[in-house]
Parts: sequence; C-alpha cells; structure tokens
Amino acid sequence: MKLKSEYEIIVVGGGHAGVESALASARLGKETALITFSKNSIARMSCNPAIGGLAKSHLVREIDVLGGEMAKAIDATGIQFKMLNTSKGRAVWSLRAQADKIEYSKYMISAIMNTPNLDIIEDEAMEIIQKDNSIRGIVLRNNKKLYSKIVILTNGTFLKGITHIGNIKIQSGRYGELPSQTLSDQLKEIGFEVGRLKTGTPARVTKRSMNFTKMEIQEGDKNPQPFSYSTKNFLPKNIPCYLTYTNQKTHRLIKKDLFRSPLYTGKIDGVGPRYCPSIEDKVVRFKDKLQHHLFLEPEWENSQQWYINGLSSSLPLDTQLKMIKTVPGLENAEVVKIGYAIEYDYFPSYQIKHSLETKLISGLYFAGQINGTSGYEEAAAQGLMAAINASRQLNDQEPIIFKRNEAYIGVLIDDLCTKETKEPYRMFTSLAEYRLLLRSDNADQRLYKYAKQIKLNSPEQLDIFENNFRNIQKLIKIFKKRSLKPNNAAGIQTNKTQTINKLIKQHLIDTENIHKLHSEYFNKYSFEVLDQAFVFSLYGGYIKRQQQMVDKMKNLEKKKIPLNFDYDNVLSLSTEGREKLMKFKPETIAQATQIRGITPADIQILLLYLK
Repeated sequence: MKLKSEYEIIVVGGGHAGVESALASARLGKETALITFSKNSIARMSCNPAIGGLAKSHLVREIDVLGGEMAKAIDATGIQFKMLNTSKGRAVWSLRAQADKIEYSKYMISAIMNTPNLDIIEDEAMEIIQKDNSIRGIVLRNNKKLYSKIVILTNGTFLKGITHIGNIKIQSGRYGELPSQTLSDQLKEIGFEVGRLKTGTPARVTKRSMNFTKMEIQEGDKNPQPFSYSTKNFLPKNIPCYLTYTNQKTHRLIKKDLFRSPLYTGKIDGVGPRYCPSIEDKVVRFKDKLQHHLFLEPEWENSQQWYINGLSSSLPLDTQLKMIKTVPGLENAEVVKIGYAIEYDYFPSYQIKHSLETKLISGLYFAGQINGTSGYEEAAAQGLMAAINASRQLNDQEPIIFKRNEAYIGVLIDDLCTKETKEPYRMFTSLAEYRLLLRSDNADQRLYKYAKQIKLNSPEQLDIFENNFRNIQKLIKIFKKRSLKPNNAAGIQTNKTQTINKLIKQHLIDTENIHKLHSEYFNKYSFEVLDQAFVFSLYGGYIKRQQQMVDKMKNLEKKKIPLNFDYDNVLSLSTEGREKLMKFKPETIAQATQIRGITPADIQILLLYLK
C-alpha cells in the first residue's frame, strides 16, 4: 500500500477504543488512517476474555444503537452468555459474554480490512504535529509525517509501558509488545499533565492439568439474549466456566512473599484499579476474608489455555507457581503464561472536553485508557464518541454530548470531565443516579433519536427502533385498559377480573409469566417490545419520580459558564471550590455540581454572579 501523506482523521492505537474510532470515522465518510504496531494485535483481549458485565453491558448496547461494532462482534464470537443480577431490579440486570478471544480479534480485523476509507498503517506515532494550539498531524518512525486536522489518541497501556513480574522490569505496552516511548514526553512538554496508573492480569493454565471435580460448574443461560439489536436467530455456544476459591494456605504464602511484590516494594508508582485489585491487594485489604472467588474461563473454543479470573498478580514467578497450586482443582496446574502488572502513562481527564477533544490542542482527541479508564467497554464507548464528534467537527456540526439521564456513556464521560481519576475508572450501575431510566433493555428507546442524527446504523435498523418505540407506548396504554379474567388463557393467577397494568403492579405478572402473556395475547409484538412495556408499567411511579429529578437538573444545564470565566473575581467562593472550578472548567452549572469539592454554597454564589 502506498502511504498517503494526508488524512481527514488519524487514529493512533488498535485496541478497543481505536477499533471503534477508526470504523466509525471511516463509515462516516472520512478518509481515516489507523496507526498500530501490528494489525494482528487489533482488538486483542490482553486481559479478561469477556465482554459486558455489571453496567458494562449497558455501554455495549448503547454502542450498538449508535452504530458501533462491539455488540455484533461478541454476538458472533461469544462462547457463553449469561444475564447477571436477575434476582434484583431491572435497572441492574447486566449481560456478560465469555469470548473466543482469537475469533473476536479476527472479526474486528476483518471489519477494518473490509471498510472503505480506512487504511491500516503498521508503525509508531512518535510525536504529534501542532501549530498555534491546533493539531496538524503526527510523526511516524524515521521522521515520516502524516497530516490531518484530527488526531485521536487511543494508546491504551502503551505510553511508556513497563511490565512488572517480581523484581523483573520489562519495557512493554503489553507482555511481549513494544511500548510507545516518546509521545507522552512530548505532550508533557506541550503542557499536558501526565500521571501513572497500573493494571494487571493473572496467569493462564492448561485445561488438561485442571481437576474440574473440585470446582463448581458455571453454565450460561439456556435461552441467552444477544447484545446487538440487529442479531437474529441467536443460537450461541454454551461452554461452561468453573468456580473455585483461594484459601488460608494461599493467603499465608502471599503474605510471606509480599516483600517481593513490586506493589509493596515501591517499584510500581502507578495506582491500580480499586474494584479489580491484584490478589496481593485483596489479601492485604480484606484481611477478614478467608477465601476469594476465582473463575476458570477458556480463552477460546477448544482452548487448552484457561484464564484464572480473580488471581491477577505481579508476584515473582516461583511464588505464583506455588500460590496457584494451593487452589482446589489447580494442585497440578501447568502454567503457560505468568501473571504480570503493566504500569503506563495516562492524562488526567479534566484536560478533555465532554466531546473528548482536549482543551489544550484543538482537533486532538483522547479516548480509552489514556483518559484513566479501565475495561474494553469503557474504551470502546469513548472511541466511538471521539470519532463521531471529530467527524462532526470536520462538518462544522455541534458535538453530540449525552446527559447523565440519557446514557451510561453520558455518565462515563461526565465523570471523566468533572471528577479526578487518581485510579483506573470503571463503570458501575451505582455511578448512575438515574439508573432506572438507563436500563440495558431500553438503550434503543433512549438513543435512537441520536442514532438518526449520527447515521452509522442502517435506515432499516433505525426504522425498527422507531416502530418499537411506538409499539411500546401503544402497549402501555393497552395494559391500562385490557383486563384478564380469573381463568385466563395465559394461566396468570387472579381472583377477580383486573387490568393487566394492575396485575403487573401486584406482581401477579412477573418476568417468568410475561412469556405466557406474550404467546397467548400479544404475539404480534416482539417479546422485547412487550417486555419493555411490562417494565415501564411495573416501575412507572419510580420512573416518573426520576424524570422529575431530571427536569430540575435541566434548568442547571441551561446555565452556561464561559470557558474563559475568571473565578478569581468571585471572591465569595470557597478556596477549594475556586481551585476545582479553575482546574476542571465546567461548561454548565450542572457540570459544576458534579465536581467533588464544590459546595451548594459555591453553586449559589456562581448562579448569582452569572445572573
């Protein structure tokens, strides 16, 4: 391929953020270059071979509605699907899929190779080219220059990455892959603040060496749901995983060798993820726990290599080998890949706008772990939104920015822009104050109007979203009028004739017999449409209450704060409030309320001053 000298959009990094960025920008008609060390490592699952999980599944479904690829990829390559939290309310139901990580990467490579307007360049971005605080392109190895008005950096863990295994330190972005050494230094010289974070991964063991009789089998759902709204006739594989536990022998061994862990010897400066800690962290922080869950997961179909989910570690090789063999079922484990920690540079995310464009350099966007996040799903969501907004910038259109009541993507990006990321950010349902409005099942209803603006999804799929919305509203009204008698065809128990709406509120129609209601009375509607109408009827009062809270917040969103606002002139602000406002530069009063350290008094003073 003859290398062009100019593109409309350049994406740096071939991970989950970079893949979504490159696909979206090219599909939106922009001449796009994807810069990656190796095309064979595109969309590689270097850690947990899974997509979705608590709150992350909400992101995946939103990505799908907006025209991203992640949901389609996992539906095509998943080897087990399971809905989590089904014993709790619908707001926290979350789909998780075990992936065939080899096929997943192949799927994404194929998608990229077959997308017009998209070139893959196997090289390293050494520097950005900028002039007058505007991006002009990038410099590759051997001083080759690529010019562009937009650059999206999605470098993952590659910026000055260091692998740690005990006392061993290896310069790498992932184990066995070269890091990017110069880019973050240049950005620091330009004026960006740079920090260090760390993430880890556990050892892998062979299937033949595991004793499954000492573990608990973990099957997928018998009637699994897909992630993508476009997936039809869904009949995925259902390959089991297994559950086992650490024990006191494991913990004693870890404590004995803590002095050899780079986490506790000061060799790792970066902060690790609080909610996905290494086994060393778990043993130290949760001293009262006698055991910790470990999930054994195949990394691909018919794989001999299995992932020990929950045993992330950077302890020395000999300690890890002994530690693993204390676990029931792993007494004779053959380790094919040792656990390690990766430490890398990131850029604290107060330096980006809600569009994901940096505040310092116009046309330069950050997406993924470079912003301090963790997880494939968080990265993919940012990559997609960066490309959408970069394309809109080239078209002289306003960026698309979701409010916190509209999407988990909105919560994610708002948290990045208004809260300090001193540890890797991970999405949870508890972070969404309007989570009853932001259910995984209604992502299409929340976002299809935005999807129509973006135009990444097909017109046919957008029509389906719109028709579903109308049918849901129609069914909600029918439920209030139509009654069921005691001896009804669906077998729903009621001692008197009542409306379907009342039966739902009395929990006489639940998530199990909704299937019977569908087959007997409403089979002309899709089950998904009927189910959404059911959920709305069940939680109608709570949904109305959350909507009232949203309406109050909308007034604060209308109150804009100029980007060059001089907070030093507002003498009544608290000292911490002034410092945080100057640092984060919120664009609205609503955004200011989300910043930690800003008091209600600070907000009132700001409102009065702006008035």
